Amino acid sequence: MSGPERKRVESLGRLENGLRQGGDWYQWGPYVSERQWGTVREDYSPGGTAWEYLPHDHARSRAYRWGEDGLAGFCDVEQRLCFGLALWNGRDPILKERVFGLTGNQGNHGEDAKEYWWYLDATPSHSWNRWRYHYPQDTFPYDDLVKENARRGKLDPEYELLDTGVFDDDRYWIVEAHWAKASPFDVLLTVEVTNAGPDEETLHVLPTAWYRNTWAWELDEVAPELRVSGEGARVETEHPFLGALELVADDGPDGEAPALLFCDNETNAARLFGTPGAAYPKDGINDHLVSGTATVNPDRRGTKAAFHYELAVPPGKTATLRLRLRPTGAGASPWADFEDVVAARRREADEFYAELTPSACSDDEANVMRQAFAGMLWGKQLYAYDVARWLDGDPTQPPPPASRRDGRNAGWVNFDAFDVMSMPDPWEYPWFAAWDMAFHCVALAHVDPAFAKYQLLLLCREWFQHPNGALPAYEWSFDDVNPPVQAWAALQVFVIDGGRDVEFLSRIFDKLLVNFTWWVNREDADGSNVFEGGFLGLDNIGPIDRSHLPAGYMLEQADATGWMAAYALWMAAMAAVLNRTTRPATDLVLKFLEHFALIAGAIEEKGLWDEEDGFYYDQLRRPDGSIVPLKVRSMVGILPLTAFAVVEEDALVQARIVGKRFAGLLERHHELRNLPETRLGEDGLVLVGAVGVEHMLRVFERLFDEDAFLSPYGLRALSRYHAGHPFRLEIDGYETTIDYEPAESTTGMFGGNSNWRGPIWFPVNYLVVDALFRYARYFGDELRLEYPTGSGVEKTLGEIGEDIRRRLISLFLVGEDGRRPCFGWVERLQTDPAWKDNILFNEYFHGDNGAGLGASHQTGWTGIVADMIRRSRGVEVPTLGELLARIRDGEAG
Repeated sequence: MSGPERKRVESLGRLENGLRQGGDWYQWGPYVSERQWGTVREDYSPGGTAWEYLPHDHARSRAYRWGEDGLAGFCDVEQRLCFGLALWNGRDPILKERVFGLTGNQGNHGEDAKEYWWYLDATPSHSWNRWRYHYPQDTFPYDDLVKENARRGKLDPEYELLDTGVFDDDRYWIVEAHWAKASPFDVLLTVEVTNAGPDEETLHVLPTAWYRNTWAWELDEVAPELRVSGEGARVETEHPFLGALELVADDGPDGEAPALLFCDNETNAARLFGTPGAAYPKDGINDHLVSGTATVNPDRRGTKAAFHYELAVPPGKTATLRLRLRPTGAGASPWADFEDVVAARRREADEFYAELTPSACSDDEANVMRQAFAGMLWGKQLYAYDVARWLDGDPTQPPPPASRRDGRNAGWVNFDAFDVMSMPDPWEYPWFAAWDMAFHCVALAHVDPAFAKYQLLLLCREWFQHPNGALPAYEWSFDDVNPPVQAWAALQVFVIDGGRDVEFLSRIFDKLLVNFTWWVNREDADGSNVFEGGFLGLDNIGPIDRSHLPAGYMLEQADATGWMAAYALWMAAMAAVLNRTTRPATDLVLKFLEHFALIAGAIEEKGLWDEEDGFYYDQLRRPDGSIVPLKVRSMVGILPLTAFAVVEEDALVQARIVGKRFAGLLERHHELRNLPETRLGEDGLVLVGAVGVEHMLRVFERLFDEDAFLSPYGLRALSRYHAGHPFRLEIDGYETTIDYEPAESTTGMFGGNSNWRGPIWFPVNYLVVDALFRYARYFGDELRLEYPTGSGVEKTLGEIGEDIRRRLISLFLVGEDGRRPCFGWVERLQTDPAWKDNILFNEYFHGDNGAGLGASHQTGWTGIVADMIRRSRGVEVPTLGELLARIRDGEAG
């Protein structure tokens, strides 16, 4: 690969100290969130009621403390100066400056964005980004969406914007924003507005620049200024970090320059609190345009500025606007090379993705892959959150309530983030999540390995990782425990990147040593090597809230124990790489193999295995010491099967010399698998796992059953068996039931916005598919299993893995019936040319029909489908064992 974008990516340096140090092409990008309101960071309430403290209705009027949001937002790497779109159809009560959605308490299935927008394209350097939004021409039905969703219950589907009828007769605008860079510091914006309706309509388009408010919280910080410059639509500014800049807007289609409107990014205290405040506050442009108030600065200066275009567009026609942000003094006309630059950057993006796309891909697969990567790259946002400062408050503001000292995240005063991070969903989850990020990085490694490594290292830096070794889960509760997948992700990224960056592996290994110790000390309460951990990212998968048990109860978890067995093996694998390259680590390899052997023994010996059912279950230990197995057939019982790895010859020799637990486990595995010693092969490698082959095969029988886990579109998180066999549990007079729920959650557990009781989730599917391919490399063609169960057809594990992978990919592809399963029953998404090829990457998918559910822009971990498409269509990613062999032979790096 040698195109211009690939060269930019390869020029990006080491990012350990932030993107600003990583390379100039990172300096401007889509680092503006789709939602800052309703976040924990902005919450200063006594009881931690983040959704209510700063709701959508306040967002246009209140200056944010920790970040910004906007439509199609672009900003510098420190989010000092932001640039985005505002729209007004002439009928709405407010400007459309941000995506609208319901809060966690308003939605009948939790928080939910009620708009339609897509991330259609992006390059890693953000030399080219493309964003699309469909905006109703009639009044946006804010009240209808709130009231109807409030009326509906947990058993009802969500009420969506399309359901309101506001898009009937195609009365909407198609708005596209195309960002291109002439150089790292010269940013071009093209806005295309298409009238999809039957009549001529008028749209007000306001490309808007604003400074993040950094001055209202400090005693001595001076606000920067945007001001009119000379004739025409030109704004100039100076900033200590950004230098002197000019923002220039071209004339509209009618040949008229846009009007310049200025206000300040300051809270409208009069509206919100009834107290005196800024004369031209944050919502000044909104109020001026919608209500005609005198709330824009007549001196045409401020910290927020908009270029106001009023476009009358005939039906089916498109109006185009052009703007440019560049260093002051560029001299040449901003429009002389504008079209050439945009065309070149778009062409380079095409070349970049053509190089990434396997030749065997269909056009549809290539489109899905490219949009998945685009969503990943658009999901990079500035995340600022200084917990100590958040708890103490700002010197210019009222002190926060004292109750916060014992509330959310109070024990994380070391946490001090100011970094561009990969977010799970830019609207629904506009904050990092530890285990989500691991899967993000696997996909990102294909397009921007430097950024992927930066994300994994960042989570382990001193200002993220707790002094006790814990990693923060997500901002709603840093104390929650996520699956420990960082070591797995680091190995995946290392391999996808060609095994070149051993220094990266060494750095993260040292940090994860501390985290592994924390897990052992904190999540194995009685030292039995059977682990707890709580919900572990699987929200409502159990019959009870696994993070909040009744007093005196303890939950011994099959998934937590499986995760820890896998964690030990991943750490052993990392140590093996380091041992072959930069530092002696045989003792560490052996240490983790010994720990793995202890956990593997506990998995088989401590009651997690149910011989009658042929499955692994959590078990609830009562205060009196008696045990209740939680016989729910879910991914909890599948995950232990993913805990196996290839072990090196020198570690095997050392294990046998020492003669400890791992050596015994190794011998037992050889006996169980009836493998001759020569199966070690000339390279001296052998596969060892946490579960025996007999148990593995019995679990696979259930996993491959279409009446249980195997869906037409992947693996269900909970077996369909429970549709006819609900599991009931009674604790201290309280009875709870869990059954198969293939769609949205019918409970409010963990906010009620996600459901692990039947739908298909990409992260666990990815891990199982990866495990099947690893098993296949070990067993080869000798092991053939009935697949699907009961079909009479036998396949190798490799063939089974590929079939499940294709089922997952098919969620997004047009099938023989001309429909994409992910779009479900929504006819406009299925058939309308303006909608049907714009892909939404949902959080999870209906367990029977594949319809997308939950967060609609979870390109975070669902974006890993791009990795699946590349691998499925022939891209060779070496195994860790192959890399170790190359390292041994001096070929890697």
